[in-house]
Amino acid sequence: MESAQVSFQRRFNVSRETIDRLTEYEQLVKKWNPVINLTAKSTITEIWTRHMADSAEIFEVANTNAGRWLDLGSGGGFPGLVVAIIAKEHAPDLAVTCIESDTRKCEFLRTVTRMTEISVGVLSTRIEDTPPHNADVLSARALAPLSGLLEMAERHLSQNGTAVFHKGRSWRNEVEDALESWRFKVEKYDNPTHPDSVILKIGDIARG
Repeated sequence: MESAQVSFQRRFNVSRETIDRLTEYEQLVKKWNPVINLTAKSTITEIWTRHMADSAEIFEVANTNAGRWLDLGSGGGFPGLVVAIIAKEHAPDLAVTCIESDTRKCEFLRTVTRMTEISVGVLSTRIEDTPPHNADVLSARALAPLSGLLEMAERHLSQNGTAVFHKGRSWRNEVEDALESWRFKVEKYDNPTHPDSVILKIGDIARG
């Protein structure tokens, strides 16, 4: 049976160097998690099959190789840091920034960027207090209902930008609720990492 790292490398076509960076990241999550709760303890042994792969899927759905990527409420760095690590190999002109209000988690994010030798902006602030970022891609994972995410996107996404959001089994209800106040185009992608979840790729966002 092949290891989780080998499966990830095969699935996402990344180099040994990228796997090494992600492995360093994994070890840092395990080291810091008991102190600042970066991810649920129940999933700490499934980092590759849940969090790493989940984040890599969103990079593939976004399908971009340049510009500004803004990750909202980054927490322990999923998907923002995984996107940045893969981008170092596959999209070196992509600039990734993470917004996280918890200063301890920001310290963790900066530690990972230093140890893995990637370039990521880390903003220790509330999303609504951050000046508009004019991002080309906006991501968020387990942060807010879709209506709330669209409000954040209105502030931080460029006019022609794309938002990519992980959503669970209630995604259809969230889309219907959001359409009461917003107009947008949405594409749904199945998420092989979690059979009950999807990735929504959203553009042309405007208040309805």
